[in-house]
Amino acid sequence: MGDCNGHEAQWIRQAREGSDSAFSRLVAEHQQAVRAFVRRLAAVPDDADDLAQEAFVTAWANLHKLRDGVAFRTFVCGIAYRKALNDRRRFNRAGTRETAWFGLQAQSRLSTVDEKLTVQAALASLPLDQRAAISLCVASDYSHAEAAEILSLPLGTIKSHILKGRAKLNALLGVPDDQ
Repeated sequence: MGDCNGHEAQWIRQAREGSDSAFSRLVAEHQQAVRAFVRRLAAVPDDADDLAQEAFVTAWANLHKLRDGVAFRTFVCGIAYRKALNDRRRFNRAGTRETAWFGLQAQSRLSTVDEKLTVQAALASLPLDQRAAISLCVASDYSHAEAAEILSLPLGTIKSHILKGRAKLNALLGVPDDQ
């Protein structure tokens, strides 16, 4: 997932020259991964596809900023992450949506001692930066370096987020520390 492959480099070059079809190939190649990533971060899961689409539109407009050797998916996931952060800020400020947020939080709590949190609910309980790092490196198989690029964080911070996030997820899901 690091450096882009030959086809991708060609599509990027063609898209930079104005080819809609080349950019469409990039979107088709990466939309599933980007949408899955955004779904793990979105304040309202139903908004995830819209946020992913906005990320691709922004990537198209800013394709000139994509550095040589950086994979398109890394570039667009970075944009998607920032859009998810902005969406979360809007969500947290919007009074009408606060009620929905508290409803989601209540659903993610254990209603009885015997119930277990689902992985999705456990992920939702992590701070957003930890959730993003876990989503990229564990769920989406990005390297730590790629996650650092996407999230604009130092590599050591990514590693720390993954360690802390995994520990918290294991605790929430009742998984022993030695696994």
